[in-house]
Amino acid sequence: MADKTSVQSPLPGEGIPHKKTAVGLSPPPNGGTLAWLNVLGSFMLYFNTWGILNTFGAYQTYYESGALFHASSSDISWVGSIAAFMLMFVGLFVGPIYDRGYLRTLLIVGSFMVVFGHMMLSLCSEFWQVVLAQGFVVGIGTGCLFVPCVAIIPQYFTTKMGAAMGAAASGSALGGVIYPIVLYRLINQIGFPWTVRVIGFIALGTLLIPISIMRLRVQPPKVRAMIDPTAFKDPAYLAFVFTSFIGYMGLFVILFYLSFFAEATRITDSSLAFYMVPIFNAASIFGRTIPNKLADRFGPFNLLVPAALSSGLLMLCMMAVHSKAAIIVMAVLSGFMSGALIGLPPMCLAILTADKSKLGTRVGMGYAIIALGVLISGPSSGAVIRNGGTSLDWHSLWVFGGVPTCVSGLGYAAIRIFKYGPKLNIKA
Repeated sequence: MADKTSVQSPLPGEGIPHKKTAVGLSPPPNGGTLAWLNVLGSFMLYFNTWGILNTFGAYQTYYESGALFHASSSDISWVGSIAAFMLMFVGLFVGPIYDRGYLRTLLIVGSFMVVFGHMMLSLCSEFWQVVLAQGFVVGIGTGCLFVPCVAIIPQYFTTKMGAAMGAAASGSALGGVIYPIVLYRLINQIGFPWTVRVIGFIALGTLLIPISIMRLRVQPPKVRAMIDPTAFKDPAYLAFVFTSFIGYMGLFVILFYLSFFAEATRITDSSLAFYMVPIFNAASIFGRTIPNKLADRFGPFNLLVPAALSSGLLMLCMMAVHSKAAIIVMAVLSGFMSGALIGLPPMCLAILTADKSKLGTRVGMGYAIIALGVLISGPSSGAVIRNGGTSLDWHSLWVFGGVPTCVSGLGYAAIRIFKYGPKLNIKA
C-alpha cells in the first residue's frame, strides 16, 4: 500500500522517488526550529541571487570608468540584463527538477556556478569575457538557486507566509548592501581580480549554510509542467504578467544607473556614488519586509498599486535632483518602494491562481516572460542615455524608467478593480 504519512528525506534535499509522494500530509507547522532554519537558508539564497544582482549598479559604475575594458553604456548594461534575465528565466526549467525532490542537487550546482563565475570574472580583461562569466555563468547559477529559495517556504508556512517570505527576501537587500561595499573598499587596495575573488569566497561561505540546513518537508504531490495552457485563457493572469513586464522594464533603470548618475553628474564624489547602491538596497530591506507583512492583513494588490506608482513618480523626480541630500533621500525612498515592487508580485500571482497545484507552473511562466522586460531594460537604457551622442541625456533616461513603472501601477489598479471591484476597504 502507498504510504499515507508525511515523508521527509533522510538527507537535506535528496531526490525522493516519485512513488513515495505523500498523500495525507500534516499541515505546515508555521514555526519551529526546522521551519525557521529553512527561512535562514532561503535568506542566504536571496543574499546570493537578488543580492548579487542588486550589486550590478556598482559594477556598472566601475566598468564605465574604462579601467577593465572599454565599452558603451548600452553594451555594459547587457551584462547585468543577461544576469537578471537568467535568474528569472532559468526557473522555468529548474521548477520541475525541484518538484522531483532534487533540492540538494540544485543548491550544489547553483552554488558552484555562482562561485565559479566570480572566479572566472576575476580573470577577465575583455568585455565578451565579462558577459560570459558574470552574465551567463553567474546568472544561470542564481537561476538554479532562486526557485528553491521561493518554493521551500510554503512547505513550512501558511498563516505566517508573508512574514516568512519577507524575512527571507530581505537577504537580497542585505547582499545588495554588503557586496557593493566590499567591491568599493577593496578594489583600490587589492585590485579588481582579488576583490572579485573575495566576493566569490563570501558567496561560497554563505551558500554552504543552505546546502547544510535546507530540506524538503515533503515532495510536491506531482511534478509540475513547464507550461499551463489554461493560463493563456485567464485574462487577469495575462494582464498581470504583461503589466509586470512593463513595470520591471522601468524599475531596473534606477537599479543599474543610480550610482553612475551620482558620479557622472558630480552631485557626489566617487566614494559616495558607490555607496548609493548600498543605501538603496538598505532601504529595500524594509521595502521587502514591511509590505509583505502588511499584505497578510490588507492584501498584496492594495500595497502593490501605490508601490508601483510611487516608484515611477520617484524616478521622474530624479530629473530635479541636483544636491547630495536630495539624491540620498531619493535613494532611500526609491529603495523602499522597489523592495515592495519586487517582493509583492509572487503573492499576487498566488491569489490570481485558483488551482494552487498550477501555481508553480504559472509563477515560472510569468517570470520567464517578465525576464524579457529586464533583458530589454539595461541595453535600451544605455542607448537612451547616450541618445546618439557623447553627452549623457539623464532626463530621457529617467522618463524611460519612470513612465513604464507608473503605467504598471495603473495596470495593477485595473486588475485589482477587475477582480475585486472599486471598493478600497476590502482585502485584495
